[in-house]
Amino acid sequence: MTNVSHINPATADTQKFGVPDGPTPREIVELLDKHIIGQDDAKRAVAIALRNRARRRALPPEMQENIYPKNIMMIGPTGVGKTEIARRLARIEQAPFIKVEASKFTEVGYVGRDVESIIRDLVEMAINSEKSRRADDNQKEAETRAEERLLDLLLPPPSSRSTGPIMIAGESGIQISDEDNESAVKDGHNRYTASRKRMREMLRNGELSDRVVEPEITERMGNVMVGLPPGSGMDELGVDLKDMVEKMIPSRKRRKQMKVSEAFPLLLEEELEKLVDMDTVANDAIERVQQSGIVFLDEIDKIVGREGSSGPDVSRAGVQRDILPLVEGCTVFTKYGLVKTDHILFIAAGAFHGTSPADLVPELQGRFPIRVELDALEKEDFEKILTQPEHSLIKQYEALLRTEGIELTFEEEAIKTMADLASRINEEMEDIGARRLHTVIEKVLDDLSFEAPDLEEKQVAITSDMVEEKLSDIAEDTDLSKYIL
Repeated sequence: MTNVSHINPATADTQKFGVPDGPTPREIVELLDKHIIGQDDAKRAVAIALRNRARRRALPPEMQENIYPKNIMMIGPTGVGKTEIARRLARIEQAPFIKVEASKFTEVGYVGRDVESIIRDLVEMAINSEKSRRADDNQKEAETRAEERLLDLLLPPPSSRSTGPIMIAGESGIQISDEDNESAVKDGHNRYTASRKRMREMLRNGELSDRVVEPEITERMGNVMVGLPPGSGMDELGVDLKDMVEKMIPSRKRRKQMKVSEAFPLLLEEELEKLVDMDTVANDAIERVQQSGIVFLDEIDKIVGREGSSGPDVSRAGVQRDILPLVEGCTVFTKYGLVKTDHILFIAAGAFHGTSPADLVPELQGRFPIRVELDALEKEDFEKILTQPEHSLIKQYEALLRTEGIELTFEEEAIKTMADLASRINEEMEDIGARRLHTVIEKVLDDLSFEAPDLEEKQVAITSDMVEEKLSDIAEDTDLSKYIL
């Protein structure tokens, strides 16, 4: 194999290399800026990681296998955008994404799912996403088929007996008139076609929704109730026992009376299942997970164990060693097939209060070579978060109340006051970052949200005085604010 490090760009066969697809790093950052305020270093790191994936896909297959993703460690307090950056990154690439709290595996004496369940859940999500995408692609075809089945029930095709030969009496006895028979058949077919066309129009216009039909529905014989105790091992093997038992039970078809409005969704679901090939769905979903999957490991600082300690720290170090093979690259068995984790991008995040990434086991540290620190949010950041994102909190509440006919507006000073109060409460109490704004704005709009349907005045402006009236007493009373904010 050619040693990549000694390739001369001037003499390399450029025909073997493609052009990276998707957005550039700068475009990725711009897309993230629409939803997340600040944290430029973190945005830059994930943008490079995403672009490197596109660059890898443009390389020859034998070189692709030797290029692994550079996993990222995000360090910063809660509520500053760590999860949102990872989630938005996955949406940009339409990549399979899962968020999991590493601390869920650290309970002393826990029995339950092992860390490989992270990959199985990721595959399951990819399967559902791929199935949904293919169902959307086949939606029109399935609707047409379901419609035809309903029309057959509403207006059955003429039986073959009605199209038999016509017998006529002649001088030489009974004779068959092919000409008359052909004319009758043609006339009957034309009448049936016209009636079916009219029936189709009525069906599409909803005029037949209450008509009772008797479709043939496929159903399983009996309900399967399967329960397994935690730690039984079946989940760890990626085996869905309920699915296995259901497949062993034969299905049956039976006719059931129901309204057209009830029958159409059932027939549509059956036709979609016929059009979607689950084997292809599973293969494509696994490929997407292997090549573009993203795993967000939150609260990774909660599995930090200090050297020489005992008790809970022992289990935490054990969880680190369990996670290590996934990050290094291994093969996980799922009910859909084997999944390699070599090229899945892992993004870890934690606040690391009183601890440091250096407290992780050295092997795991080495698997997160890119580390970025996210800044704590300040008053100016809160002001931007309230107004600048594409779907900011203020825009959300304005849209929600518009459904009640209320035209809600926020004065500039009111926005500054909310940002200032959120910042002060974070300083005096637990700092929960931008999540504090949800509580603040909800408290400001509490009365309006309750009374909106009954208000006669449809123009409402939120002023700075209104914000202070709602929040000043709570912000000043630290003990009380612990329960309300």
